[in-house]
Amino acid sequence: MKMSANDISCNINTTSIQEYQHKIYAIFYTVILVPGLICNVLALWVFYAYVKETKKAVIFMINLAIADLLQVLSLPLRIYYYLNESWPFGQVACMVCFYLKYVNMYASIFFLACISVRRCRLIIHPLRCGATKRRQDRSWCVAGWFVVCLGCLPFPLLRKNPSTPLHCFSELPMMQLKMVLGVSLMTVAEIMGFLLPLAVVIICTWLTAASLREKTCILQDSGEKHKALKMVLSCAAVFLVCFVPYHITFPLDFLAKSNFTVSCAFKSAVLHTHPITLCLASLNCCLDPVMYYFTTDEFKRRLSRPELQESLQFHHRISCSTHEAVRSEPEE
Repeated sequence: MKMSANDISCNINTTSIQEYQHKIYAIFYTVILVPGLICNVLALWVFYAYVKETKKAVIFMINLAIADLLQVLSLPLRIYYYLNESWPFGQVACMVCFYLKYVNMYASIFFLACISVRRCRLIIHPLRCGATKRRQDRSWCVAGWFVVCLGCLPFPLLRKNPSTPLHCFSELPMMQLKMVLGVSLMTVAEIMGFLLPLAVVIICTWLTAASLREKTCILQDSGEKHKALKMVLSCAAVFLVCFVPYHITFPLDFLAKSNFTVSCAFKSAVLHTHPITLCLASLNCCLDPVMYYFTTDEFKRRLSRPELQESLQFHHRISCSTHEAVRSEPEE
């Protein structure tokens, strides 16, 4: 990590900061790798069967699981780098992996907001927002991926090639920006990427909770409202745990690393805190499947022991039948 004039004047040991950050990233990413991989693969399996059997729209959950799985699949390269403190895979792979980290995070934010909106609309306007509008949901997903991929381009574009080709991620130096331009980009990113989706989730939570206070004599209707409230509350909880801390330290980290005039105590605190909040932002790839399990009855049913064993036995019989059929074919 290259020392700046501000680092020298503050007497900040960049080597110890780098070792501290690498240790935190390596430990945390190693811990969430296997659970995140297994849980999101299971989630995609459940949702595929759910859509195939019921024709109900869970397209936003499927895309959320895809975003989480893509994030998990990039963790082995990150773990290798933070353990070995070396990146032998080339600068293109470094930039792509660095870019995909933010794409997957903001895609998760977008789809959590979409899930909250859909559950809220299903309760408040059940006739307008039925399970038949899957085509509209797909359009929102395509538009969301496009906007997120486009909006995250500044993250790699504002980084310069490191002084040594073996550095990547947090060691990528930032381009020097004018104060007005830097603050403007940061404000847009915070508002569009976080504050607006957070406001949507909070409003949907409030509207869904308010609908429970309406008198109804249909027990099934009340049960559906409670399920919807559990879902939007879960989305809000993931936001609060994973994304709020990161987006508090995100602009502070930008200021600390951009050589703007900041106090030494501020810079030291940010450099020690921001890696922890970035790890929390990655925790959603494990929390989202937990949300699916406790808020979706289909998840509990399919992951119950009898159902899972029956499915595994069925796939085993299919595999054996296929193998026997291949063996019984006459040779030419």
